[in-house]
Amino acid sequence: MSTTESLRLTPADVLGVFPEESDLTETGELTIGGCSVSQLAEEFGTPAYVIDEQGLRRQIRRFVDGLASRWPHSTVLFASKSLPAVAMYAIAQSEGLGVDVAGGGELMMALAAGVDPGRIYMHGNAKSDAEIDMALQAGIRCIIVDNLDELARLEALAKRPQSVMIRLTPGIDPRTHASQATGGTDSKFGLPREQVELAAKRIAAHPFLSLEGIHVHIGSQVLETEPFADAVKTVADLGPFETYDIGGGLGVQYTEDQPAPSVEQYLDAVVDAARAHLPADARLIIEPGRSLVARAGVSLYRVNAVKHTGKTFVAVDGGMADNLDIALTGQRYHAVVATTMDRVPDTVCDVVGRQCESGDLMVGGAKLVDPKVDDLVVIPVTGAYSYTMANHYNGAPIPPIVFCADGKASLAARRETYEDMLQTHQPAFTRQW
Repeated sequence: MSTTESLRLTPADVLGVFPEESDLTETGELTIGGCSVSQLAEEFGTPAYVIDEQGLRRQIRRFVDGLASRWPHSTVLFASKSLPAVAMYAIAQSEGLGVDVAGGGELMMALAAGVDPGRIYMHGNAKSDAEIDMALQAGIRCIIVDNLDELARLEALAKRPQSVMIRLTPGIDPRTHASQATGGTDSKFGLPREQVELAAKRIAAHPFLSLEGIHVHIGSQVLETEPFADAVKTVADLGPFETYDIGGGLGVQYTEDQPAPSVEQYLDAVVDAARAHLPADARLIIEPGRSLVARAGVSLYRVNAVKHTGKTFVAVDGGMADNLDIALTGQRYHAVVATTMDRVPDTVCDVVGRQCESGDLMVGGAKLVDPKVDDLVVIPVTGAYSYTMANHYNGAPIPPIVFCADGKASLAARRETYEDMLQTHQPAFTRQW
């Protein structure tokens, strides 16, 4: 074997955190769902969000089937703020998920995708009258009451039967980024126990509202299972209720050195606690979001510049406009030159974005293979929250979403154009400034 051949890497060496349906061609190029990155870049341009549809559906089944086998009277909701796209809502519906929405726009997309209103739950800590009325008119399954002012709105607006749950602040503060922790006593979400009891009495007295159960959510990107079991214990003495919603928050593996619990480990922890503390006939709900969609997605970029100064900088045609999570939470990611993934990396560099912020660092200390202008760079595990938080920093259009399966690529959301961005500014053209 030659020295060159001995340095070649196999798919097993490099695809650990990439989508399940990822592979390398004979020339070392990445494929997602049977579609090569070069073909995707040519057809849809860059930046682009690329989703492995088969791997995504497989992950959904792990949650749905896994929970049902452990606790038959159960429901899995897709926490849709992680990927609010019409195509994703349609997939959720087809795979038997319920849907958790946290605003009028998410509700609108879910309904447009054909999601059964009877499988939609509405969250949010500052729901407007218009959003509450929209949910009531749509006939959604349940509204999760976050605070007493919101309950007053519901009491005034509800004119026909509506199921509700109350969100409890559980006093659990898991180890995660401060912006992703929602279960501590100082969280903006939910109510303390004494106010939960007050809300329950008001709901019981209302002619149209019925209390289905209690809801808790401890945070996001939680990399231990014990806090989820603790969340189950906190709601046990409030009932009994028909339904206990334990929320979501299971963390995912973003890099090879950041392990995360498996779906099975998570479900075992939640269900074991439920068996120990909850009524056997209660309905158990969980709300995965990030852990459903993160690994299925990658972000595809093109290199615009390679600069050798104090460091080697590889600047791509995206950035914090299409992945704000890096700057917001400090989350670490992995990056590759996607057409030479069978070669051993030889260049240590910072992969940076095009937005005018020094904080627009996408991957610090990345190890790439001889990066050059026009190379295609892929950052994996970006299926969650990247599209959600996409923005117009420096006038950046929102990238497209492309689903890949069986070698076919389907455009799910087109790229925003500059003309699209001008549409909301049309009133400015009606006068001379």
